[in-house]
Amino acid sequence: MKNLEKAFALFDAYNRNSPEHLVHEGTEYPAEYFYAIKLHEWVTKLAPEASESLLLASRAQHIGRWEIARNTYEEGRVGYLKWRTDLSKFHASKAAEIMESVGYDAETIERVQQIIRKQKIKADDEVQTMENALCLVFLEYQYDDLIAKTSEEKMIIILQKTWAKMSDPGRNQALSLHYSDEGKRLINMALSAP
Repeated sequence: MKNLEKAFALFDAYNRNSPEHLVHEGTEYPAEYFYAIKLHEWVTKLAPEASESLLLASRAQHIGRWEIARNTYEEGRVGYLKWRTDLSKFHASKAAEIMESVGYDAETIERVQQIIRKQKIKADDEVQTMENALCLVFLEYQYDDLIAKTSEEKMIIILQKTWAKMSDPGRNQALSLHYSDEGKRLINMALSAP
């Protein structure tokens, strides 16, 4: 078994501990395991020749996300940003720990951590590919659930921010996804707004 396969197996085993579950096409999955697999699929679709570091980062991007709960931080944007920063550090640290255990060198581990922390996002093609893939996972698997509990005004802002995070390859894939009627309507409104 190669290091990559060993790392994937350990990342997946860790994410199968996710306490939140979801049902997709009649099958129940631990949520973070499901999203990690889908993120990896999007990365390989966007970058068929993806480096080993990008593949590793795709499978560990949100590893153990449930371990740092949002409600342990203050409400509002400041609390949200602090939570996201702490999560990013946690994911990078957990990925490094697992990669080290299967024999990865310090250089590869550091590169994976850079991608997970989304450093130099607009200047680094691999980090941008990861961001595109994250946005596509959101649009394909989480968007409709968010529509159901979010005001139209806020959804339009969320969609505009999502669009701004993506580069052209991500946007082109996003436009090719199948959306609910309400999902389509909101995307059209978000993209046509000044």
